[in-house]
Amino acid sequence: MEQGSGNEGFDRVNIHDAPLREVVAHQGVGTIRFCRVAEAAQTDGGCNFIDVAVVPPGSSIGRHRHAADEEEYYLVTAGTGRMWRDGGEFRVRAGDLVRNRAGGAHGIVNDGDADLTLFVFEVKAPQPAGAASG
Repeated sequence: MEQGSGNEGFDRVNIHDAPLREVVAHQGVGTIRFCRVAEAAQTDGGCNFIDVAVVPPGSSIGRHRHAADEEEYYLVTAGTGRMWRDGGEFRVRAGDLVRNRAGGAHGIVNDGDADLTLFVFEVKAPQPAGAASG
């Protein structure tokens, strides 16, 4: 990854070359391979983080929710799986971009036979007029 100095952030990153480490994600089943490729301090906007996650067959990112001012997106870049969001379930496959609304609950399981790869990013969600800010 080409990094700038200090708070400049990064100029370019190849997500296929990201140094992945094994983690249990949100108390999910099994382990996933994960890399945080950018933190909020490395961006110039309302992006909280950018991640790459590889979910092996049979593993999952456990059901969880983010704060009321955080909206998260999953871009499926490879594989298939089953997504759970706010009480409903649906299939996902490469090319799907899934919006996890601010404060909403979500999780994903790889129920296929090949790795499920996600590009994950979280942004600050606009607050309704009159909402208290943190």
